Amino acid sequence: MTKDDKNRKFRADFRKKHQARSRHGDLTRDFAAGDQNFEEDPHSERVSGKGDLTRKRTVIGGSIGEEESGGLTVQLGVDETTCLTGRVMSVHGLTSFVQAASGQIYRCATRGVLKSLSTDQRHVVAAGDRVWFRPEPEREGISEGIIERIEPRHGVLSRTSKGRRHVLVANVDQLLIVTSAAEPTLKPNLIDRMLVTAEKAQIRPLVCINKIDLVDAADLQPLAGVFGQMGYEILMLSAVTGFGLDRLRRRVAGRQSVVAGQSGVGKSSLLNAIEPDLNLRVQTVSEENQKGRHTTSAAQLLPLSAGGYIVDTPGIRQFQLWDVIPEEVAGYYRDVRPYVSLCRFPDCTHTHEADCAVKDAVADGRLDARRYESYCHLYDGASD
Repeated sequence: MTKDDKNRKFRADFRKKHQARSRHGDLTRDFAAGDQNFEEDPHSERVSGKGDLTRKRTVIGGSIGEEESGGLTVQLGVDETTCLTGRVMSVHGLTSFVQAASGQIYRCATRGVLKSLSTDQRHVVAAGDRVWFRPEPEREGISEGIIERIEPRHGVLSRTSKGRRHVLVANVDQLLIVTSAAEPTLKPNLIDRMLVTAEKAQIRPLVCINKIDLVDAADLQPLAGVFGQMGYEILMLSAVTGFGLDRLRRRVAGRQSVVAGQSGVGKSSLLNAIEPDLNLRVQTVSEENQKGRHTTSAAQLLPLSAGGYIVDTPGIRQFQLWDVIPEEVAGYYRDVRPYVSLCRFPDCTHTHEADCAVKDAVADGRLDARRYESYCHLYDGASD
């Protein structure tokens, strides 16, 4: 987008703030004409709002594509002479902590017009966003500012939350899918969902299996072999014994990585082990239900001594895919994808049809049965 595009005027969609007109205005004329349908109209209504007219406003800026922006389709114009560029380190409710190019941290609110834009996102600002913000006078010794514009995103990790898009982090190039060999038990289907999300977002995934000191590592080889045959890198790790940590340090050095996984798998423990100065809070797994306790409350960018950032995210107990329809699911499964074009029917769902190459591959042992069951489960879930 050019500078002229960012400064032109255009009509943008905003969230609707007023109730639309719920009945016709001229009831007297309708009654005189013999129309009795007015009796079914509501007997009262709000008349102060302008209804759908409030959904659009003229703003200065530019319109960008949905895929390019990662969910935000409007880039507002700002006075760049009075603003600074920065990176959102974390978001806590209505407050975002932004690191400027100088390294200084600003506590920022978000411009009202930016929050009012019509978007499918739960929150307009996400950790990892690159923004323009206007510095404000210090208050109680804390540097403050107002976020004026969010730059286009790439590498967006999202999930569905209450029917809307929950952006966990933006502008990353690597996803560390952390699970545990035990305490809590490993969930292959959760790994599959995150791999699909990584494929869709074009983020490089690494499957990190922590707590291998609690099991016989040989028991994990069948599962690791399936993922390895598809080209995914598998890291066997132990934050307690230090096994595999040097390899993990090399993978994250100089990169923009995000750590995701269910509560209790040891995400924060691993980060403390590879970067001791972080001093992230950790907790033990509940003995009653073997579920982890939430220790990380918000996604947070953490600078690494070897360069780059790593993002610690809250534990995930459900990971519902965002913007994936059933027909797309097979294309995001690396092991299923080669067989899709060999089916008899071009619209084959690979769940019940005859002469299905995917089902034949399962029967012949060329496709892992667990992965196929995971595909069917995800296909049914994507159709909800």
